[in-house]
Amino acid sequence: MGSHTDADGDGCKAANGYLMRAGYALSGYGGCIAEARHHAVAFLEKAWSDHHLPVPARARDLTQLVVSELVTNARKYAPGPVLLELCINARAVDVVVWDSDPTVPAARAADPDRIGQHGLEIVKAVTEALFTEQEPVGKHITARIALSDGLGGHATSRHP
Repeated sequence: MGSHTDADGDGCKAANGYLMRAGYALSGYGGCIAEARHHAVAFLEKAWSDHHLPVPARARDLTQLVVSELVTNARKYAPGPVLLELCINARAVDVVVWDSDPTVPAARAADPDRIGQHGLEIVKAVTEALFTEQEPVGKHITARIALSDGLGGHATSRHP
């Protein structure tokens, strides 16, 4: 999975600072997008049950949306399996998706007449940060979702 060790912890590489980390291998076929969303929900529920980490409904919903968009892109543009890694601390959840295509994706210019291909635009709009790193084989994309709901920085829901 590469050797990135950024101080910011993007790509879940910094073991320190995360309460939980989990990785999932997805086939890249059929139901892998729904499977990825299921893993995300279970991961956030475990963060609550094991660490009593408050995950507001908004952060839970955005995590599922980001997982869905990134895994969809990987499935659509990169042949083969997809790896999903989830990391969480008291401030944010990181969604990391690894695929075999080394091409760094770019959000397209806004076009209300375009049908589809808005996934990366959506991810950029709902995340706190977005990182892409090319690997010897493929790339990984990390999307960071804040756990605060933006209403004074306090979680509005204690259970995912």
